[in-house]
Amino acid sequence: MNRILLCVDGSSYGPEACRYTAWLARRAKASVQLLYVSDLRQFELPVVADLSGSLGVQPYQGITAQLQELEKDKARAIETQSLAIMHQAGLSDVVTFHHKTGLLMDCIESMQQDVDLVVVGKRGENANFDKEHLGSMMERIIRASQHPVWVTSRKFRNIRKIIFAYDGGPSGKKAVDFLVRSQALKDLELHVVTGGDHHDNEEAWKTLREVEAQLQVAGYQPICQMLLGEPESTIAQYVTQQDMDMLIMGAYGHSRIRYLLIGSTTTEMIRRCQIPVLCFR
Repeated sequence: MNRILLCVDGSSYGPEACRYTAWLARRAKASVQLLYVSDLRQFELPVVADLSGSLGVQPYQGITAQLQELEKDKARAIETQSLAIMHQAGLSDVVTFHHKTGLLMDCIESMQQDVDLVVVGKRGENANFDKEHLGSMMERIIRASQHPVWVTSRKFRNIRKIIFAYDGGPSGKKAVDFLVRSQALKDLELHVVTGGDHHDNEEAWKTLREVEAQLQVAGYQPICQMLLGEPESTIAQYVTQQDMDMLIMGAYGHSRIRYLLIGSTTTEMIRRCQIPVLCFR
């Protein structure tokens, strides 16, 4: 994970995403690309476009030009703030800022070949208007990304304890491979949990012991637990009770944790757990 792509915006989550990215970049000795995308469709909204009928074409064009200038000012402000956080973390030499115009998904896609991890804030610029709604963009990024996606939370906190929800599926195995190969997290406390019920406890424990052995060989001392019950609730409860700082999980994979992360369930897990979530496809 040597190259990190961080998507920034004007929300309160943006600076916190920068701080989390700086934390990981220092540990992984990674470079960081900051990406801010101006979606000019905002200037074509009906509320704006309707002004052309009442004001005439020339005044309407003037308003559009002013809005575009404001967007440039906003991009410069986001760049200044983001780079200041990276500079404070001692990362000035490995950080670049990109301001692009277009669609966020298209811009991420165009940069995927040059990065190993995508970072995005849990909520965007409309977070204060609807605190319970995560929106569709985050889920689209997780689904479409060729690389792991780290969804960061509202307030930065130093990461000491990590919970890994392991299901034995392909995405979970990718997460295991990352943990085994990366040096960035090996000094942190790692909890590995899997799900089971009264019918498949033996199989769940077998899965847990297999991943435990892999992680021990790699230098971890994992604390392994099997959680019984609804995964969304039991994992969220474990996060709170054990004061976890970060969750690692496979996204949208078929799992024996009752199809833990399919469809909107991924979003539900991210919503419930008020900590950063590293998702593997």
